[in-house]
Amino acid sequence: MAETVSPDPHQLYRLATARMPYGKHAGRLLVDLPEPYVVWLVGNRLPGGLLGRQLQEIYEIKVNGLESLLRKLVSGEGR
Repeated sequence: MAETVSPDPHQLYRLATARMPYGKHAGRLLVDLPEPYVVWLVGNRLPGGLLGRQLQEIYEIKVNGLESLLRKLVSGEGR
């Protein structure tokens, strides 16, 4: 029997409000980073630690077209 995994709403909110701390896109929400940039980061220079994990999650969200779900959390619609 497969185990069901439920997302942590607090973690999703933190991901939805996380900002890029450096570089050309400093200050932008991770969910608002251009998809080609996120794809490049994941394929080439993904940072370590929390930011790296968040960028990997953003990558999965973007390639599956789920950005609107995170944006709803930020706008308050998902609460």
